[in-house]
Amino acid sequence: MQEGQFDFSPAGYVKYFNYAEKKGYSGTAIYTRHEPISVRYGINIDEHDHEGRVVTLEYERFFLVCVYTPNAQEELRRLSYRMDWEDAFRAYLVGLDQFKPVILCGDLNVAHEEIDLKNPKTNRKNPGFSDEERAKFTELLSVGFIDTFRTLYPEKIQYSWWSYRMRARENNTGWRIDYFVISERLKAELKEALIHDDVLGSDHCPVSIEVF
Repeated sequence: MQEGQFDFSPAGYVKYFNYAEKKGYSGTAIYTRHEPISVRYGINIDEHDHEGRVVTLEYERFFLVCVYTPNAQEELRRLSYRMDWEDAFRAYLVGLDQFKPVILCGDLNVAHEEIDLKNPKTNRKNPGFSDEERAKFTELLSVGFIDTFRTLYPEKIQYSWWSYRMRARENNTGWRIDYFVISERLKAELKEALIHDDVLGSDHCPVSIEVF
């Protein structure tokens, strides 16, 4: 959706949108009760800033980054672009993290480990579970970030996305592709990380964290 297509303005919230130039394609939005110090749209790289994939709010103690990671698409035809995006976006996050901690949330379009999807063996080379995409997520974690849900629940099986096909949600044939990733130095401040898979209305379900 693009701003103005639907007026959703809950009382007490301010809203920030970033959406693709191509209508109906992709976008991100943040609704917040706390006005930020500053707002950034995109990652300041023209190649990556036409699809509305990033909104960053700066607060006193942290940056909040909302992202919708590009899908590698069928037969991994957009994998090369996805790899370029991953490197650029990781560099963006590392740059922010030099100033203050980062809280990243969104659809990262990857199930990191086999525990993060129902059928890992049959999906090995499919978008969202390719070796290349999984390795990029590992690389992000290696430069000072943590996967909040997996940090608190290393063995828990729970999913955040289900295909609309083959009664996937009814059978819980899902993937965990929606994340909160935070700067490692916030680990002591992490109180909870939840996947609200009882909430219907989308092929995704909400995820949340409690910090500070």
